[in-house]
Amino acid sequence: MPITSAKRVKPHHQTISTILAFSLIPLSGFATDIYIPSLPAMGLAMHLSSMQVQLTLSIFLISYGVSQLFIGSVLDSFGRYNFSLGALVVFVLSCVVIANTGNIYLIYLMRVIHGITVAIIVVAKRAYFVDVYEGDKLKHYLSIFTIIWSTGPIVAPFIGGYLQNAFGWQSNFYFLGAIAAVIAILELVFSGETINHATEFKLKRIAGIYVQMIKTPSFTLGLLMLGLAYSMVMVFNMSGPFIIEHQLLLTPVAAGYCSLILGLAWMVGGFIGKATIERPFYKKMAINVGLQIAFVAAMIGSLGLMVTLYTLIFFAFLIHMGAGYTYNNYFTYSMRKFPKNAAIAGGLTGGIVYIMVSFLSYGIIAVLPAKDERNLSYSYLILILLSGVVMYGISRIKKEVLAAELV
Repeated sequence: MPITSAKRVKPHHQTISTILAFSLIPLSGFATDIYIPSLPAMGLAMHLSSMQVQLTLSIFLISYGVSQLFIGSVLDSFGRYNFSLGALVVFVLSCVVIANTGNIYLIYLMRVIHGITVAIIVVAKRAYFVDVYEGDKLKHYLSIFTIIWSTGPIVAPFIGGYLQNAFGWQSNFYFLGAIAAVIAILELVFSGETINHATEFKLKRIAGIYVQMIKTPSFTLGLLMLGLAYSMVMVFNMSGPFIIEHQLLLTPVAAGYCSLILGLAWMVGGFIGKATIERPFYKKMAINVGLQIAFVAAMIGSLGLMVTLYTLIFFAFLIHMGAGYTYNNYFTYSMRKFPKNAAIAGGLTGGIVYIMVSFLSYGIIAVLPAKDERNLSYSYLILILLSGVVMYGISRIKKEVLAAELV
């Protein structure tokens, strides 16, 4: 059924509406990463342990992940624009609350709200491009989609380091709120509803598709590979600032630069993944895991010789590059499993991966606290070894399927 109650995008506003949609795609990365250099300062200001402050990241990831599982179906049935605009307003208000409280439990609640609102905004803006464009133009926009998304985790900690150094941890959330407020005003003026026909909201049908996907072992294990790869990034995000600022006695600006460099490592891994997309899948992934094991072994071996910022970032860069390569390959692998339900598969992939990342990263930090490079290297080793085990399981499943087809 068509949705007629919402304001539609005017043809002469389509270009600026598209720019606004692109500008909101990196919001999840900004909401996660901009205050990473401020984690130690937040702990000191509110007299909290590192684990209590790090939980703000995990809570956001869980909320964001769970929301993605369901919000796509809601937006397909009831429209994108009103939900997205409302979510922007609530996001702004929650940022202001965080910046003006010293109560960690209220911050936890606001981070839950952040996860829900960012999921609504990002999923709505992904759908915007499919609603508005088609053919080669749609392919062009989607081809630069992930590149624009990756700017958030790369740029956000860099900006956050300077904001922390100049104005304190609260400035990160004022910055997030201000950016969202400006975009909300521009959305109100220039954007509008883009969905042409709403789909009927049937929970039973949607749940059936989810169950079918989850019961496919190769798909589920592929999601686990994605979660393990991104957990390597999140473990550094939760540990790195404490190592850099407390152990190495450097500034939040230095922590921001380090996150910028490692964000570039993730992007480089993704580009290498695209360049080798035609290579035999399991062979190249086995080589990648083998190289990561070699890198983390060298990192552990170097601990007895020297511990400096340069060795930390050098080895982390190589490991994160491998993680980006894994993510790029397995994201394509998972999405191609269900071409007839690509939208639901994308929501399920994003949702489950973020939930897994939140539990994996927080669990590892609980066992190996963020105090030094040794614990960080052991965290990497655990995740890489688990990746090797899961990849072996995926290859075994493929061999069994091929053997069954030959019988």
